[in-house]
Amino acid sequence: MPPFLIINNISKNFDKKRALNGLSFSVEQGKIFGLLGPNGAGKTTLIRIINRIFEADEGQVLFNGREISAEDVAKIGYLPEERGLFPKMKVGEQILFFAKLKGMNKADAEKQSIIWLKRLGAYGWIDKKVTELSKGMQQKIQFIITVLHNPKLLILDEPFTGFDPINVDLIKKQILKLRDDGATIIFSTHNMASVEEICEQIVLINNGQNILEGEINNIKKQFFTNTYMIEYQDVTTDFETN
Repeated sequence: MPPFLIINNISKNFDKKRALNGLSFSVEQGKIFGLLGPNGAGKTTLIRIINRIFEADEGQVLFNGREISAEDVAKIGYLPEERGLFPKMKVGEQILFFAKLKGMNKADAEKQSIIWLKRLGAYGWIDKKVTELSKGMQQKIQFIITVLHNPKLLILDEPFTGFDPINVDLIKKQILKLRDDGATIIFSTHNMASVEEICEQIVLINNGQNILEGEINNIKKQFFTNTYMIEYQDVTTDFETN
């Protein structure tokens, strides 16, 4: 079976800046794939190209064996790092609005919104305006909007922003369940601990190029140095070296 998503020699320029420079990698179906790199590496530009917000100057994005189309974008759930909720709209109305944009009918959207609101402990907010919610609450609503239409490909850009540890764990469990239910997930983050916990494959990019790619367990073995750091507290005796 060919990879579910193939990034093939993608390049993108903005004026004199080269954001992506012949970037290539592939994402296997049903995997959680970590997209890693420092600020300015080209991650957000690539995500926008996959979603057809930007056009690549060179190269191709292949989705399920063919060049990605506008119709394919409807099958993608995209959680951007910058949030996009309407502050004066009620939560329930907002979820239905975005669900219709993704092609859902009202009955299915209402049914799924209730399921997800209850699943994330947010059903009591359905008649609240976004301005009445905390940052973490708003992030839960944004997550629900992203996954409501059961997308085949999920792209999550820093999905844990604004969450306390309890809600980070809650969202991690939902991401893993979505993977188990058949979704392919691209997970873009700076949090390496989260990457190790949930990602199966990663690509590390810098200056718009692929620096490192592969199964995360293989990469850890490859770069394992057998070096350890020991921390200690309240030690009253001196250590002696022999």
